[in-house]
Amino acid sequence: MNYLNDLLFGIYPYIALAVFVLGSLIRYDRDQYTWKTGSSQMLESKMLRKGSMPFHVGIIMVLAGHFVGLLTPHEVWHVLGITASMKQVFAMAMGGFFGLICFYGLTILIIRRFTNERVKASSSSMDNAILLLLYAQLILGLASIFVSAGHLDGAEMLMLMSWAQNMVTFQGGDAAAAIANVHWIYKLHVFLGMTLFVVFPFSRLVHVWSVPLKYFRRNYQIVRTKQSNY
Repeated sequence: MNYLNDLLFGIYPYIALAVFVLGSLIRYDRDQYTWKTGSSQMLESKMLRKGSMPFHVGIIMVLAGHFVGLLTPHEVWHVLGITASMKQVFAMAMGGFFGLICFYGLTILIIRRFTNERVKASSSSMDNAILLLLYAQLILGLASIFVSAGHLDGAEMLMLMSWAQNMVTFQGGDAAAAIANVHWIYKLHVFLGMTLFVVFPFSRLVHVWSVPLKYFRRNYQIVRTKQSNY
């Protein structure tokens, strides 16, 4: 079991990140025409509008919370006067709030994808798989809140933080050891998260790299309507 733990949480994350980065670069270099969201808005727009906004808002905030919560050293929180228990309760509240927003939006998008015949016909197997993987990951994350509620001392959260911070400092062995004793639902959540990195370059998720940041730095434009001479 120690070997499996080391493989899944000390080695596999590096494999997943390597596939994520190299796969994205290769796809951009070789298949730029597939580098898009593949929008189906023209096929159905009502449910898309209803589900897309809460899904994107929710998932962006959840990811931001994971990034800050896992990678900020515990010493920083201590200096700010925030204990592990306080941080855990805050993470549960914010994660639950934005997770439910994301769950609402993603549920609508999945219903749309699998029940609208036109959208269903235009969807690839990867499109369907990505939605279901995201849904499973989101459900695991929300379910983990109930597990966290059973121990509000923040101990397992500190182990997860230790895992993430050891991973980014290339100490895979220490990372695997740190996560070895956490509840299985957290382990499954981490494993599925790494798996999403693996499939990322082969799906429409690559459009995340193309966030139009240049839009915010462009020169101000005045757009005038065409006036008729009559």
